[in-house]
Amino acid sequence: MTYSQQLDQAIQRLHDEGRYRTFIDIERQKGAFPHAIWRHPDGSERPVTVWCGNDYLGMGQHPVVLAAMHEAIDATGAGSGGTRNISGTTVYHNRLEAELADLHQKEAALLFTSAYVANDATLSTLPRLFPNLIIYSDALNHASMIEGVRRNGGAKRIFRHNDVAHLRELLQADDPATPKVIAFESVYSMDGDISPMAEICDLAEEFGALTYLDEVHAVGMYGPRGAGVAERDGLLDRIDIINGTLAKAYGVMGGYIAASAKMCDAIRSYAPGFIFTTSLPPAVAAGAAASVAHLKTHQELRDQHQTQAKILKFRLKGLGLPLIDHGTHIVPVMVGDPVHTKLMSDMLLEEHGIYVQPINFPTVPRGTERLRFTPSPVHGPDEMDRLVAALDTLWSHCALNRQDLTG
Repeated sequence: MTYSQQLDQAIQRLHDEGRYRTFIDIERQKGAFPHAIWRHPDGSERPVTVWCGNDYLGMGQHPVVLAAMHEAIDATGAGSGGTRNISGTTVYHNRLEAELADLHQKEAALLFTSAYVANDATLSTLPRLFPNLIIYSDALNHASMIEGVRRNGGAKRIFRHNDVAHLRELLQADDPATPKVIAFESVYSMDGDISPMAEICDLAEEFGALTYLDEVHAVGMYGPRGAGVAERDGLLDRIDIINGTLAKAYGVMGGYIAASAKMCDAIRSYAPGFIFTTSLPPAVAAGAAASVAHLKTHQELRDQHQTQAKILKFRLKGLGLPLIDHGTHIVPVMVGDPVHTKLMSDMLLEEHGIYVQPINFPTVPRGTERLRFTPSPVHGPDEMDRLVAALDTLWSHCALNRQDLTG
């Protein structure tokens, strides 16, 4: 069999299982988001409303962010010119790291090109800093955390999702003198549930473990200054390393860790994923710094965001659609079949101008395929009316089950 035939087979398997991923060519419109232009495969251009974006607060089009980026690109040009060690550190990078350290009330922060890279690079480097380290990882941690733990070559323990009792059992079974890190998330992006953070911190203190928290789906959106669930719950001082993103609530791109000055210095000095990667463009760093600073003092955006999520959940529950509601901003509507999930997504786009990407295996377990909606402050009443009406129609058309609302 030729290499080309093997590639054909691999791709065909995805088609057969209904989980082949299609990139939708859309052009966001500054000042009009969540409206965008979809470039249809037939060559036409059609208006769509984006309901699955991670620009949770619409900061990707905010005038404060755009002005900072224009100023930086006019002053410095396009790229950074190198890695952070070789000409790629500018006043914009330093300013952003200072903003992030202040946000999380840590001594320092360290920028990466994405939160994926930040997780992977940091978690894979920690065993080099702490020989014989054991990492205790939540079973539903993001792929970037799983990859970092896998690549570090050290010992790992997987505890059942949000199961503090199981985590205790695993900690108790290991040598008390062995270095330990507990790695978990605040808001889990597929179901929208929140970790028992205080209880995990209690265990970390009891067993002498470091805490590593991924706040990717919470930074900018929770806490009085947007530092995440740890800030909201008064636990910032109990988290040793915080991972966050600049590509979701902050509307730009990039990732980071915030920790002690020594920890950031050690990761900076030992992590290949940091050392050998070209740094973020100065304009991106400038826009992100402006976004972080702005959201520290604009609680009304967070309030509007939560209100929109509550309204959408209330209306979808009223239709009897099966959704998961853990009280966060993420709205997963459960379909449970990859073919139906893709069909629903295609029909919403083609017939109603509504863009929501199907979420299939391996992102979620088989049998839990879903449409994942991310309402934002810039989704108005008209957009929500159209979405609810379209889902009501298509759910019946596809003969999918509704929840019994009489019980």
